[in-house]
Amino acid sequence: MSSQDLESIARSLVEPGKGLLAADESSGTIEKRFKAINVVSTEETRRAYREMLFTTPKLGQYISGVILYDETIRQKTADGTPFTEVLQRQGIVPGIKVDKGAKAMAGCPGEKVTEGLDGLRARFSKWRAVITIGGNIPTDACLEANAHALARYAALCQEIGLVPIVEPEVLMDGTHTIERCEAVTSRTLHIVFDVLIEQKIVLERMLLKPNMVIAAKDCPQQADMRQIAQATVRCLRRHVPAAVPGVVFLSGGQNDVQASENLNAINLLGPHPWEVSYSYGRALQEASQKSWAGDAAKVVDGQKALLRRAQANSSAQMAKYSPAIETAPISLRPSPVPA
Repeated sequence: MSSQDLESIARSLVEPGKGLLAADESSGTIEKRFKAINVVSTEETRRAYREMLFTTPKLGQYISGVILYDETIRQKTADGTPFTEVLQRQGIVPGIKVDKGAKAMAGCPGEKVTEGLDGLRARFSKWRAVITIGGNIPTDACLEANAHALARYAALCQEIGLVPIVEPEVLMDGTHTIERCEAVTSRTLHIVFDVLIEQKIVLERMLLKPNMVIAAKDCPQQADMRQIAQATVRCLRRHVPAAVPGVVFLSGGQNDVQASENLNAINLLGPHPWEVSYSYGRALQEASQKSWAGDAAKVVDGQKALLRRAQANSSAQMAKYSPAIETAPISLRPSPVPA
């Protein structure tokens, strides 16, 4: 694939009004989520669930790409159509998660580094590095190890014709303040881009998937959406080169409405040097999972719930989100064609 094609794919994934659906949960993660809705996780229930998601009518109006898991990219609908083909019919680009998860980092208690550089199939891919905030962590050794892993992955992707999504996630776990999150996120992004540039990654042919700058879940003093937006934009403007086509946020433990509200607040501070969009997993899927709950008779309910969240985040990407979106009627019927 030519360099022009890679840049075109990167930009198409952050097309205005669209974002990414992260459907790349590992078997262990989806088992936990199914358990919460009393569904047994089997290959067939996972396949049926993903079919419900990917066949949602009008999804392509709001979703530019879907990040798949190794199992998912091989699966098909009940009538034998590969999921990748189902997505492409809606104009949605299929991608794949390639990391094998975070492993304990030798010599650095409490810190992790992500492993795995195989399974590179699709038109774009994603690699997640996990950064934990604690008393004396993260250390620069941890940040540098993860940055080098992200850069090696990005270089390999670009070499074989894939757009890399680079995901350095500073976790919301703990009691840290928004100020501490901003300091750690700033240091993380500074090191990541230093290494990406050192490894000659072409910034125009990649996307960044960071956390928002936000207080930890158990912090006594929670920031409001305006503070989150200001801290996040300040951090990105200081450390993310304008050459990067887009920033696609992870939801990182926020509930679905918070994720939309905060994305909207960030875009209200624009225009930005990069397109600012979403690559949400749970914040797009959780309501859909609960509405479906493993019942084939409730597939439409699950699809409507997914479409509502996709519409909400599309509006937030354009700084047009309103609470009214949360109660507006949802129709799966195609929009009428103007006369």
